[in-house]
Amino acid sequence: MSYPKIPLAQQVIQLCAAKGVLHVVISPGSRNAPLTIGFASHPEIKAYSIVDERCAAFFALGIAQELQLPVAVICTSGSALLNYYPAIAEAYYSRIPLVVISADRPKKMIDIGDGQTVRQEGVFDNHILYAANLKQSINVGDKCFSDKNQEHINIAINIAIKENGPVHINVPFAEPLYETQENFTEEITVTGSIKRTEMLNQNNFAAFIGDWNLAEKRMILIGVNPPNNIEQEFLDYLGNDSATVVFTESTSNTHHSNFFPGIDKIIAPLNDNELSELQPDILLTIGGLIVSKKIKVFLRNYKPKAHYHVGKDKAFDTFFCLKHHFEISENSFFKELCLSNIAIESIYQKKWLSVKNKRTEKHKNYLQKLPFSDFKAFETILKMLPSDIILHLSNSSTVRYIQLFDSNPNIVQYCNRGTSGIDGSTSTAIGHAVVSKEQNVLITGDLSFFYDSNALWNTNIPNNFRIIIINNSGGGIFRILPGDKNTKDFETYFETTHKLTAEHLCRMYGLEYLVASDENLLKNSLEDFFTESNSPKLLEVFTPREINDELLLNYFKYLKDI
Repeated sequence: MSYPKIPLAQQVIQLCAAKGVLHVVISPGSRNAPLTIGFASHPEIKAYSIVDERCAAFFALGIAQELQLPVAVICTSGSALLNYYPAIAEAYYSRIPLVVISADRPKKMIDIGDGQTVRQEGVFDNHILYAANLKQSINVGDKCFSDKNQEHINIAINIAIKENGPVHINVPFAEPLYETQENFTEEITVTGSIKRTEMLNQNNFAAFIGDWNLAEKRMILIGVNPPNNIEQEFLDYLGNDSATVVFTESTSNTHHSNFFPGIDKIIAPLNDNELSELQPDILLTIGGLIVSKKIKVFLRNYKPKAHYHVGKDKAFDTFFCLKHHFEISENSFFKELCLSNIAIESIYQKKWLSVKNKRTEKHKNYLQKLPFSDFKAFETILKMLPSDIILHLSNSSTVRYIQLFDSNPNIVQYCNRGTSGIDGSTSTAIGHAVVSKEQNVLITGDLSFFYDSNALWNTNIPNNFRIIIINNSGGGIFRILPGDKNTKDFETYFETTHKLTAEHLCRMYGLEYLVASDENLLKNSLEDFFTESNSPKLLEVFTPREINDELLLNYFKYLKDI
């Protein structure tokens, strides 16, 4: 084995291994050589080499997303570190434990005109949970420096684990950087975080249950949520409550026949009187961020008397009426709710189930006569997806289209909704796939795919990984949004029309390439698209740019016509 001679590098590597940071994504560089040498040699650590730092960080995020464990990303000094920021922001808002370790020059070498230097300390302060700015001692074996550095490393990794979020460890190294030895010689001290006992605040719960038991219209809204996070007995309990309507997003990964997926197709056609009838007395939110803009607007304009949030994730006051955040697990909360709930006879759920059934029928009727388009392509793809896959969705039109369809309960769905950016969807999906036991499939838009095309510069992509691109020759989402679409500036600066295809990228990176431009070709391509192969596969689906927005807007008009 080869390990770095530099004591500080030894401390970082050993503490990561001791705390279970066993997946490390490294981008090549010189200043980070002591870390690269040590992590790549460590027998308990799986190291990956990803050249593009932005892709590397999202790749690591995908691994952490699947494992629910901290994953480290390591880079050299200078602008390399700044490329991590999009993934760090995503990890911060999506509560994913990302340990960012950056090599740096000694402090005296900053701002003197030396190459590859920026002010790395505190660079991510607005979007991390802890910053450990380590110091390199001039004197070898300085115990004071060693103890302080180890304290910061311990705290950083503990916080990443405990609070599920990104932390930054900045590590200065003076040359020489490449000297090695056969064994670690630094002694480390491993400290754990103090475990807090999960407790329900009884005073706040009493206030909540008082509001809940008086409410004839109870609404639950579930955003981004890991699969199997809520026990089925509690979902059944809520689904059978006549006073409760449970809205679920596709990324909620929760299912019940009496729940309400396809939020937009329920809400969009409602008039003012119907919106007033839907207005809840009390709102309970679960999970992470919400995709549906329509329900955000609805609940801001038709506020509940009180909004409560449950779960260890961050509570957002999205509707400007948040009363309390119960920072305990959803299952612990619902156990208490079931014991304290007073059953109320209400027509609330029955009424909206009737609306849901009508919308479902009209949805089917509209799609039957639809020409080939984005909408039709999504319908075809979703019908032909195998069960028991992991489905990844890119931002931004992809995840919105998927929300209009009922989800297969056997398919787990993910999307980077922390910041809702298009910048790392492919990299995240590949990272997830690398450590997943199931087949992973990414459905993405053209701009999102091309923006993150360096994600394919990766030797770790599993052969069963699949990508489906909906290529409508530009940013189709902007045709749906309000504004004048008939000016030249619109196509240039908003829609960003193009004639790019993924064919040459697939050839360069060794992916099997398939193409479809109508419904029959799409069905034929999907027949054996998911079967075993000797390389990953990519299917590019070309849809007509000019009609997609009109068909989608007409869809909502059709739902409104009774």
